[in-house]
Amino acid sequence: MGFIRRIKQHMSAFTMGRRQFVAALLLAMFGLSVVLDQVIASTDAMAMLLIVLRKSSVYAVVAVSMNLLNGFTGLFSLGQAGFMLIGAYTYALLTIPQSARDTVYRYYDSLIQFSLPEALGAAMGGFGMLTGVMVAIVLAGVAAAAVAFLIGIPVLKLKSDYLAIATLGFAEIIRAMLQWGKLGPLTNASNPLSGYVRLNDFQVRAAGLSLNLGTFFIMLLAALCVGFIVLLVNSSYGRAFKAIREDEVAAESMGINLYRHKQLSFCISSFFAGVGGAMYAIYTNTVQANNFRASMTYEILLIVVLGGIGSISGSCVGALLYISASEWWLRGLDSGAFLGIRAPFLFRNGFRLVVFSVIIMMIVLFFRKGIMGDRELTHTIDKYAAKYRRLWAKAERGK
Repeated sequence: MGFIRRIKQHMSAFTMGRRQFVAALLLAMFGLSVVLDQVIASTDAMAMLLIVLRKSSVYAVVAVSMNLLNGFTGLFSLGQAGFMLIGAYTYALLTIPQSARDTVYRYYDSLIQFSLPEALGAAMGGFGMLTGVMVAIVLAGVAAAAVAFLIGIPVLKLKSDYLAIATLGFAEIIRAMLQWGKLGPLTNASNPLSGYVRLNDFQVRAAGLSLNLGTFFIMLLAALCVGFIVLLVNSSYGRAFKAIREDEVAAESMGINLYRHKQLSFCISSFFAGVGGAMYAIYTNTVQANNFRASMTYEILLIVVLGGIGSISGSCVGALLYISASEWWLRGLDSGAFLGIRAPFLFRNGFRLVVFSVIIMMIVLFFRKGIMGDRELTHTIDKYAAKYRRLWAKAERGK
């Protein structure tokens, strides 16, 4: 029983310090990402693990930004792909090196003749390059938020499905405009942008060693974005957003300015969608407007629904599971072999999507509110900690 008592004491300390536990878990993940970047080569069989970690980090940021708008404010928007596109283009345009612009802009004269990482790197060294990248990422979010502010003036007067259709339409307009030939000197029209700062450029050289930090950088950036949204949701603004979601009439009667808070939520959500677009550009190495179709928004919406509408932790978990299943675990279903079973007549190209659709249907049937529902990871930790405390208290009473 002394052993049980000691475990109970440790569990009580764990419950009181659940935030410290989450922080320690994040630090362990960051450390693991650094190690994996060094030991896994691009040709290794486990290289897919790095791809999953990077892409799920990007999708987690965008899914959480959509959840802020759809889950916490109750505004049904389908414009995330458009705001991601603005962020991706802004980041790429500001970080393409001067020496690579003639190669990228083959059919146009580049309107922008500078690179933030180059300019700051020349003045501050390697730290200046990183500063230039971070400034470009922030400006990517600011550009998306500015466009969202202009779009929000007319569309936020709409509700429900009408708002969703309007934002989806604006996202398609943005995609078409960026491919317009008249904007070629700025956006390179329908031609891809490349040569900017990417994951492979995040390297640190010290003591004769070269450390790859691409995965660490993108996961750290995702954690900072999600952490900021967590603080926002738990603030007075977050409570106002939830009040609008529950009942607009009651929220307005309590003195909440509906339009102002809707516009604020819309712009903040778009800001982080733009940051997610910049992260997506860093991850994919090229940016082309045609890749940011409405189907990308539907993927993000699916992640939000699977994780749980109104749960930030659910969006992160949903992004990890969605990317892992679609990009890695079920790949064998398209190549003729799965879990050691070879069946080329059954496991053929496209069968992965069939199985993945069935899995999604099962999750929706058995988890109607998503995997996490409207709960967060800390709530789950508290729930199981309380359960174990009751079991230990029962064991002590019976000794």
